[in-house]
Amino acid sequence: MVEPDSDRRWRLRHLPVLLGASVALAVVAAVVGAVAGGATAAVGAAVGVGVTVLSYTLTTVVLARADQVNPQLLLPLGVGLYVLKFSLLGGVLVAVASTGWAGLIPLCLGIVAGVAVWTAVHIWWLTTVHARRAHR
Repeated sequence: MVEPDSDRRWRLRHLPVLLGASVALAVVAAVVGAVAGGATAAVGAAVGVGVTVLSYTLTTVVLARADQVNPQLLLPLGVGLYVLKFSLLGGVLVAVASTGWAGLIPLCLGIVAGVAVWTAVHIWWLTTVHARRAHR
């Protein structure tokens, strides 16, 4: 088993796989959006995936750095980031909804798809790739 302190990069090792899956999802979301609702829906769906990717990547990088500096920072930073991100997301969605933009629903669906794919790929990575490395 690899001890976390012996490999400082383990905290971010999963990120390229998650980002790759998210880019693929953004392309699929844009195509589905275009077919279902035209250019506006394509942009909304792709931007929704992007919002999720940006949010999750920010959390991953900040928490990985905090864990390196002082593991006791993880809980307060994690909770703080959670509150900040959902407050900003709520504010952005309210602002976009107030414009009457036709891409709002595809944007929301893109966010949901982004969360589902990021979470599923992360679980897959932890249970297969990371588990295989840990048992070497």
